[in-house]
Amino acid sequence: MAAGVALVLGVAAAPAQAAEVAYATRCVPPAAAGLPPVDGTTRVEVTAPATAKVGDEVEVGWKFVQAASKNPDLIDLPANSVQPSGTLKAAGAQTADVAMQGPRENPAIPKGGDMVLSDMKGTLKLTAPGEVTLTPDAYDINVMSTDTKCAPTGAVQPAATINVTAGDGTSTPTESPDPTDSASATPTATPSASATESQGTDTGGSGSGGGGGQTDFTGKEVKVPYACKTPIGDKDATSPVQINAKKNGGSYDLTVQFKGSVMDSPADIPKDSVKPSMEVAVGGADQGTVHVEGPTNAEDIKSGDPMEIPDLTGTYKPGATGESTLSPGVLTINALGTTTTCTPTTSEVSLTLDTTQQASGAAGGSAASGSAGGSSTSGGLAETGAEDDGALKALALVAGTAVLLGGAVFTFLPGRRRLR
Repeated sequence: MAAGVALVLGVAAAPAQAAEVAYATRCVPPAAAGLPPVDGTTRVEVTAPATAKVGDEVEVGWKFVQAASKNPDLIDLPANSVQPSGTLKAAGAQTADVAMQGPRENPAIPKGGDMVLSDMKGTLKLTAPGEVTLTPDAYDINVMSTDTKCAPTGAVQPAATINVTAGDGTSTPTESPDPTDSASATPTATPSASATESQGTDTGGSGSGGGGGQTDFTGKEVKVPYACKTPIGDKDATSPVQINAKKNGGSYDLTVQFKGSVMDSPADIPKDSVKPSMEVAVGGADQGTVHVEGPTNAEDIKSGDPMEIPDLTGTYKPGATGESTLSPGVLTINALGTTTTCTPTTSEVSLTLDTTQQASGAAGGSAASGSAGGSSTSGGLAETGAEDDGALKALALVAGTAVLLGGAVFTFLPGRRRLR
């Protein structure tokens, strides 16, 4: 769009006019969010030249005076994660739909803070003399690859009028800016290549808990059905997980890896904003849990870059002698100030070890945990949704970035003060 504006053939010399109009609006969040439509009032300020001539290509502007209410108390929205687009209706001497687009520019918006939407611009090629009115119409609000769609529920008054005089040109209307070009396309989360396949063929059960012999134990990949409590409701998920162990004296250093598909980030994610952890369930001869966790993202994740769950690490100290099992347990994702907790609906054993009781070991309680910080290697994001239904990607970031997010951040209410 910027390129289109730069190639303007004849911008009218008359000063721009600005006028405000308000209209009743119904906004529909994405279906995946599970939220009902909401009604509110949109206030828009439209700018356009007061006069121009046939053949001119003029720039028109759309400023949101009131669009969205405060950000609900669900998540902190990162900077540059919200983008508006919409349509201005041209009528009178000529009829046209003017595509409007704003940049993905906004400050970080805390939970409960005022929503801030950028100003939108578009261009209109004037083709006939007379009065051309400009009326705001439907608009979309895109947040991290999801759209909330808003449309008028009643008549809308024109917000600006251009007095078009006859000119030398006889050009016909140009097409509205293509919303799919690189300057205005809505980012979508696209699956990237599958995560590295599980290494090793040892499925556990042959490890010795004593000194000497085998020291590295590779668990089998298991698909764990989760019931998740997210900031916007209950969700089901199935995630492929693998638990590996390395003998360290009488204890075991555990590494939990997620083996699902990796997703490209739908928006910029700030560093130190996402941290996963899990309580590995201990069964068989031993009982208890082992806390494992991964590091927060050390760097900003740029829109379009791959996102991965790092390996989760911790230390298992056996509390009993015998054949002990390790299964993926409760998964917790802290992201952008929110918490998503996922509990397995069935127990899936990934690794079996022959253990020897250690002092202060698990044995019915939580095993001592020593986080090794994790390593961002082959982990992938879990999948949300039942497999038979075509899983949505990125359970791991559902609190902050998944498809479920966008619909939760716009609760439209009337009577809000002007948003700047």
